[in-house]
Amino acid sequence: MHLSVVIPTYNRRPILEKCLRALEQQRLAAPIEGYEVVLVDDGSTDDTIAWLEREAGDFPHVRLIEQDHGGPAEGRNRGVSHARGDVIVFIDSDLVVTPDFLLAHASALSAAWGRQGNRLCFTYGAVINTSNFENPSAEPHKLSDLSWAYFATGNVAIDRELLERAGLFDLGFRLYGWEDLELGERLRQLGVQLVRCPEAVGYHWHPALRLEQVDDLIRVERERAKMGLVFYRKHPTRRVRFIIQFTWLHRLLWELLTLGGLLNERSLRPLLGWLIRRGHTALAMELLRLPLNRLGVRALFAEARAEGLR
Repeated sequence: MHLSVVIPTYNRRPILEKCLRALEQQRLAAPIEGYEVVLVDDGSTDDTIAWLEREAGDFPHVRLIEQDHGGPAEGRNRGVSHARGDVIVFIDSDLVVTPDFLLAHASALSAAWGRQGNRLCFTYGAVINTSNFENPSAEPHKLSDLSWAYFATGNVAIDRELLERAGLFDLGFRLYGWEDLELGERLRQLGVQLVRCPEAVGYHWHPALRLEQVDDLIRVERERAKMGLVFYRKHPTRRVRFIIQFTWLHRLLWELLTLGGLLNERSLRPLLGWLIRRGHTALAMELLRLPLNRLGVRALFAEARAEGLR
């Protein structure tokens, strides 16, 4: 089995270095015959490309592919088109993996193929969220790290031929969100099974919450609402409604939890600032998720009304 790790990146140079160095430290054994890292730079404006050209000798497994800024869906598709492996591993450029990461995916895939008698499956590794830049892998696994998503490209491995049969990523998802779960719906329709692989561990780094980020997080929620409707138009099912929170149940839930909007990004700002100053950034983020979810669901319903969807 030859693996191609496909990574789209955009202005992530500091954490990208940790990501790539971890991938160069992989322990190899059967069924792995070899691997490569296909890094797709999505029009970065920092020094990502210049840095990688300077440090190329440290990254013998990395092949750099460049494109104009087109988003992660286009980047992943381009990466697959340049990949040489028969198995594609998708991770994000802010994921720092363990030395047995690729071997865990390869072993779990090989075992599942043998059990099923076909390759209609993919492996889904563990993602541990952390804001510890200096030592991401020091973060313990938390209940909040659990994910019930069917196909999320932060940490998955899949047979290349199967992926191409499903049609790769839809480039209609130009803004933030849902392009991987939409591909997951097509894989589900092909009868593809999810195989959990908790041994394939990746530490997902993101900076600790700052009040200056709130406006950007609001923008992301509005983009997710727009892309959520792209997802629903392609798959107008009850399951997709629940995935994107396009139900009256979700609308009622977030209205209740925010007291009808009394708890919002403005009214919570003093409390968020107090928590951040005392180092409780994770708690501040969880608190902020309440009004962000309400905002996202309201934006989704507003977009649906504008488009005549019900």
